Parts: sequence; C-alpha cells; structure tokens
Amino acid sequence: MPVAAVNLIGDDHVFFAASTGFEGQRVDMRRDVSFCAHAIARNEVMVVPDASRDARFYDNPLVTGFAGVRFYAGVPLYSPGGLALGALCVIDSVPHFDFSDDDRARLADLAQMACDRLELRRLEHSTERARRPFEDDARTSPTAVVWFDESLRVMAWNKAAASIFGHVPADGPGRLVVDFLAERHRAAVGGLIAQAAAAGTADGLVVPDGLAGVRKDGSEFPLGVALFCWRDKGKLTFHAHLQDLSSHPGQSAELRRLSTTDLLTGLANRASLYRRMEEALAGSAGACLLLVDIDGFKDVNDTLGHGVGDGVLREAAQRLVECVPLLATVARTGGDEFAVLIPGCTSHRESMAAARSIVDSLAEPISVNVHEIRITASCGLAAAPGDAQEALELFSNADLALFKAKSYGRGQVFAYAATLRMEATARRLYSIELHRAVSEGEFVLFYQPQIRLSDGSLRGAEALIRWQHPQRGLLSPAAFLPALENGPLASVVGFWVLDEACAQAAHWRRCGATDFRIGVNLFGAQFRVNDMAAEVAATLQRHGLPPHALELEVTENIVLDDDDLVLGVLEKIKGMGVGIAFDDFGTGYASLSLLKKYPVTRLKIDRSFVQSTPESERDTAVVRAILDMARSFDLETVAEGVETEMQRDYLKDCGCQEGQGYLFSRPVSSYEFSESFRLRTENRMGKLA
Repeated sequence: MPVAAVNLIGDDHVFFAASTGFEGQRVDMRRDVSFCAHAIARNEVMVVPDASRDARFYDNPLVTGFAGVRFYAGVPLYSPGGLALGALCVIDSVPHFDFSDDDRARLADLAQMACDRLELRRLEHSTERARRPFEDDARTSPTAVVWFDESLRVMAWNKAAASIFGHVPADGPGRLVVDFLAERHRAAVGGLIAQAAAAGTADGLVVPDGLAGVRKDGSEFPLGVALFCWRDKGKLTFHAHLQDLSSHPGQSAELRRLSTTDLLTGLANRASLYRRMEEALAGSAGACLLLVDIDGFKDVNDTLGHGVGDGVLREAAQRLVECVPLLATVARTGGDEFAVLIPGCTSHRESMAAARSIVDSLAEPISVNVHEIRITASCGLAAAPGDAQEALELFSNADLALFKAKSYGRGQVFAYAATLRMEATARRLYSIELHRAVSEGEFVLFYQPQIRLSDGSLRGAEALIRWQHPQRGLLSPAAFLPALENGPLASVVGFWVLDEACAQAAHWRRCGATDFRIGVNLFGAQFRVNDMAAEVAATLQRHGLPPHALELEVTENIVLDDDDLVLGVLEKIKGMGVGIAFDDFGTGYASLSLLKKYPVTRLKIDRSFVQSTPESERDTAVVRAILDMARSFDLETVAEGVETEMQRDYLKDCGCQEGQGYLFSRPVSSYEFSESFRLRTENRMGKLA
C-alpha cells in the first residue's frame, strides 16, 4: 500500500501520530470526514474495497477530492484500559478486492504492536515530559530528571533530581552520572548504558532492581530509574527519570510491570515477546516460537461467565510456564492466545515435543471455583533460522502453522513448512479472483431436473452454481466451492443464488410449469448474517413465488456447526411453508439423531449409495433403510446420481418418489433447461418417459 498512518482521534479533528505517503498532499483532517473515525466505532478491521461504491463514503471529500481515496483498511487502537485512541490504516488510490483474511490478521497484529508502542510512549511521556527542551519544563518539574550523554557525563539535571542526592543544581553538570550510584552498581549501569548506546535505543533494556543511590553525605537510599534515549541532531542523548523509593517503594517495578506484563496472567505481553524474539534472532543460537490457541474458549465465557474464563486463562498460563524450559518466554498475545519462545531450539522435532507437552498439559481438567472444565488447545510452530530470519516473519509462519493445525480439528499440532506460505498465497490469489467474480457477475446458475419416478414428469430442479472464469472457462463447484464456503463472500454469493434461483423458478411457473419447485443449497455463513428467515420471505415476495415452490437444502455440517442458531432459523422458514431438504443423507454420523430434531420435509439419498444399486447388497440395504425411515417420519425422498434405467426402476419399486441424475439430464443452463422441457409461455409442463 502506498499510504499508511496511525491516526489519533480528537474532538473534531484527527491527528497523525505517524504517517507515510501523504507527502506534498493537503489532507482534510476533520473528524466527520475521516475514515478512521468510522473504524474506531468497530471492534474489528474495517475494509472498504472501493470507497466510490460505498454508501458511507462515495461523496466523502477524501474520495472526491485531491486525495482520491478508493481503498481503505483500518483497525482501532486501544489503550490497555480499553479506551479508543485512534486507528492504524492503509490506503490506496485504486480499489482492492484482494484484502484477504490473512491481510486482516496481519493488520490487526501490526495495530496491536502500535498500541504497545503507544503505551510505552505514554509511559515515557509521563516521565520525560515528551522530550521538551530541558529548560522548558524539567528545570521546575517536581519529577526528578537528569540528562547525560554517551560518555555518561551529566548535561543537566533539575532541582528535584539534585535534591534527591542532597545537592544543588549546579553540582551536577560535568560529573559522571554513575557517581551518584553506590559503587557496587556502577559497572552494571555503565554496561547497560553502553549497550543502549551501541543499539541506538533503550527499548527492551531492563534496569536492574535494587539500585542504590548515594547522597552527598554518603548515605544510600533505594533508587528507581526509568531510562530512555534518542538522537537529537545526530547526537545520542540519555534521559533518566529518578525516584527515591524509600518513600514510594515499588513504583519503578510497577512502571516496568505495566509496560511488559499481561495483567491477567502475569505473563509477558505482546510487546515484550516481540523484543525477546528480536533479541533471540539477533544472536546465532536461533529459537523456536510456539503459538497456542485454546479451542472453543468463547463457549467457556458464554456458558460459565468471564470470571471462570479468566480463571481458565490463569491456570493455562501457569501450566505453560511449568512445562517449558526455564529460559523460555511465555506470553499472552490475545484473548485466548499464548506464545512460547524457546531460545536455542531450532529443530522441528524438538519443537514438536514441546508443543505436544503443552497440548497434553492443557487437556488435563481445570478446576475453577466449583467447575471442572476440560479444554483443548491447538499449536502451530516455526523455528529460526530455518523457517524465518526476522521476528515478524517467525510469528507469521507460526501463525500459518496454527491455522493449519486448527483446520484438522481440536488439539492438533502442526509445524511450519514452505508449502503453508504457498497455500496462503494461493488462498489470497483465489480470494482476489472470487471478489472479482462477485463484482463482475461471473457466477451463473445451472439447473438439474428432479423427476417424478412414477410417471417421468418434471417436479422441479436443483440450482447449482458455476463460475464462468474469463481465462479458465466454466468451472464446476469442486474447483472453487471450498474456498468460497470458508471465505468472507459465502453469504453474499449464497443470497445471490437464492434470489437468482427464485426469479428463474417464478418465470418457469409462469411459462406452464405450474407446480415447479426449485431447490437451493445454503451456505453456513448465511445463518450468521442478517436475518435469514426475513431474507427468504423478502425474496419470495419480490418474485411472487409461493413458499411451497422453494426448497432449501442443508447438509449435516451446517447443522452441527451452529446447532441452536440453525435450528431456530429453519423452524421459522418451515413455518412459512418452505421445504427443507437434508442433502447427502446417509453420509454423516449424526443424520439419524438430527431427523428427530430438525424440521426436515425431504431426504436426498446420496449418490454414493444410488450408483451401486441394485448390484451392491450393502448399498441396496442402505437405500431401503433410508426409504423406510422416510416413510416413518412422513418425509418425501429424492435419489441423487441416478444414471441407469435399472437404478430408476429399482428406486421406483422401493417407493422413492423422485430422482435426479444424468439419466434425466446433466446440469444445464436456464436456456437449455427451458428448451428441453418446452418451458415457454404457451407450453405446458414437460415430461420425460
């Protein structure tokens, strides 16, 4: 992206804390114009693929004016206390429909790093007064402040700092800053400052606890030190905030704790983890990173409450600490996400052993209050230098491995391999193409007839999606449906299919197929957005289609993924008079129990059983059992994959009402379907012998 910014939101304007790409541009910074003001209202990454087509922004001055914003992606920035501070954003002057889920996750990671840096900056600001010239504020500040250079010579200190040591301000400049420390601590502090001078930054350096200052009279006192440095006109300058801890014990330790520690679990926080990763990868020994995600943790919070959830997280943190090497860094990086950095561990074999130990440990029952809770965890890992050379790359690769582990189910462990990056790239490219397919109208519907076996008459059709790819031609669902189902476009495409199929069915009913029924497959995502039942009702009304002319097909996976939500929606839809078909019946484990619970009106016998009927005794027995079951539940049936007359006749003799398959017709375009069944205004319903 050519433009990026960290925006802080004020009352009526936004302010750049950092930006690039705006050079030479006059940018409208009013809050009511800012995209980022919208982003902070959402607790997620906000993506605007093309602002000129977005109802919120198409007439925005940033879109219509000189800036010419077309693409925007922003994520809110929060303080540790949850206060919305602003947003991190990336911007382009051309639209992008290729911003993938991986891109969203990476932007969110960067935003968290920005939040961590902002918090460190806030702490720094609170101690050094935003690095204003010494004479402006520090000289009269009640905060003890001392400035010194790389050679440890004091450049200036204020009255508060001088008084801590029993001196007057004129006593400080020109002296070595370590002279004001107990002799036993001078070498350690001098070495620490030399280390910061070599690195050009004090970030990540930890000032030792237990420092003692020396007053003018020779007496010692506990001294707290917060150390910062920066370059001013090419010269490195150090700034120390000092505290006499004899009257305020623990303040220095608290300052460090806030900036490096996760308050709930006591583990290192994300900022501290990144620093440790950078240190480990800067050396030659290498390291491995394990990312651990608690499976289904939201269910714990939802059913038992956040208090119990917090207890589970604290116990999980303790177990992680107990089952990793002493020198490892254990961090909490998100709500239910943890990381373990093991320095010197560079082999997948050793890393896998550590990962399995973690997963096994977390699988043991956890007792919180009166509850005994069982959780599972998934783990992805990557090792440096073999898998990555830089900290962010190591984290990203471990995250890809975690994604792969979770795709196999709960409690799985997976190590990074180069193929995962290739798969992620392929998913991203496919996502780009799918977005283009939606925006350019490349999806089309084909229709496969459903025939009444008793007389060969047309009863309806199943609407089947195809992709008219501009380079690869007509693609079947197998080529793209898995990517579509698991991506952000599933609900959009699903509702388009519903609308298109209902429009076509209404047309055919007006052309003579008066009892025609259309079958439409649903995506699981459609149940989680909008109001599914209201969408169905609106679609039927829009096209003048009676409810009984629509049959929605669901699979076992959709039902099981979100049981209660799906059940409630299907009951509403069934109450309208719309049919509910259970697709691929007989292939899953839970089909029988689901029949008792769900408002199903039809079973679709899977083609895997039909194709070997009546030759295979086992498949024939399964088909007979399904038909008997359907009669017992008063359900209608349709057999898929009917390819021979023998199969058709056998199914008819067994009492199956309808058939669908190549014997009758392959899936065809709406035009071919109309021609085959003579569905024109003047003709009646077609029939196949």
